Amino acid sequence: MRRWCHGNRRWWSQRSLRPKRGHGAQNQQANGQRDPALVKWGISHQIKDMDRTTNAPHPELVIRDLVSHEDRAQCVALQDATWGAGFTERVPAAILQVGAKVGGVTAGAFTPDGRLVGFVFGLTGIRHGVLVHWSDMLAVVPELRGTSVGTRLKAWQRAQCEALGVRLMYWTFDPLVARNAHLNLNKLGARVDEFVENMYGVTDSSQMGTLPTDRFVAAWDLDDVRIARRLAMRALDVPRLATAPVVAGGPGAPPPAAWPDTPAVQVQIPEDFPALLGRDPQAAAAYRAHSHRAFTHYFALRYQISSFHPAPDRDGAYLLTSPTP
Repeated sequence: MRRWCHGNRRWWSQRSLRPKRGHGAQNQQANGQRDPALVKWGISHQIKDMDRTTNAPHPELVIRDLVSHEDRAQCVALQDATWGAGFTERVPAAILQVGAKVGGVTAGAFTPDGRLVGFVFGLTGIRHGVLVHWSDMLAVVPELRGTSVGTRLKAWQRAQCEALGVRLMYWTFDPLVARNAHLNLNKLGARVDEFVENMYGVTDSSQMGTLPTDRFVAAWDLDDVRIARRLAMRALDVPRLATAPVVAGGPGAPPPAAWPDTPAVQVQIPEDFPALLGRDPQAAAAYRAHSHRAFTHYFALRYQISSFHPAPDRDGAYLLTSPTP
C-alpha cells in the first residue's frame, strides 16, 4: 500500500466466518455482533494482548464495500483530509468504482449514520507469476486512530482477497512511521520484503513534506502458520535487541564510520515521525538520511527486518538480522 495512514498512508481459519458482501454482514455488525473477519482471525484477542495502550474499538462501525457515488465521494474527501487537498496521488472516484469490478477491494468503515471514518483500497493482479493483491491506500480519521479500525479494514480486505484465491498481499509503508510498523509487523504479522529508495519521488503530501519517500514493501503471507511465526518474533528478539549495535537513528545517532558486521543490528526511528516533521524538520531529515544509509547498506548484504520494537515516549527500533548461512 502506498500510504499507510492508520491514519498515515495493512488466525486462523474457518471460512464460514468470512464476511459476506451485502446487507447481511452489515446488519450483523450493526446489531453489536462481532465482525466475522475479526472472529476468523482472533483479532479482537490479538489487539488486546499486543497493544495494551490502544483505545477501545468503536463497536458500532460497519465495514463494507463502497457501493454508491456518495460512498466514493466520501473516500476522496478523506484522502484530501489525510494527505492534503492538493494531493495529486489521490485515487479518484472513477478508479475506486472500476477497481472493485476487476478484483480490487474498495471498502470503508462507516458509522451508523453513514459517515465514512476509514477506508482501504487495493488492486489484484499478477506479480512474479503469482496472483497477488497490492493494497494501495488505507486511512482512518484522526479521532479513531489507535482504535483498531485499520486492523478491521485489513481483516475485511484479507477475507475478500482469500475469496479470490489470493494468498499474498503487498503494500508499502514509511519505515519511519512507528505506528504503521507496529500495525503491519506486530499486529498483522506481515514481513518486510524489500527496501525501496525514494519510491514515489518527492510528493506533495502535507504529511511527508519534501523528504524522499523511502519505503518498505510489506508482504503478508495469508497463511496461518507463517502469520503466527511472524507474530512471535518480537518477543524472541528482545535479547538480541539488547546487544545489537545501533547503526542509525536521529541527529545524535548517525551511521558509524565502519558498518558492524554483527549478526544483528538495530535502526532507531522516532516515536511519532509526522509530528517530528512538523516540529523539527531538520531532525526528521536526519532520521531519513541516517536510516536510508543503513537500510541501503544492510539490505544489499541480504539482512532482513526480523522485528520492530515500539517504545512509549522514546525511539522505537527495527532489529535487522544477517541471512542464515
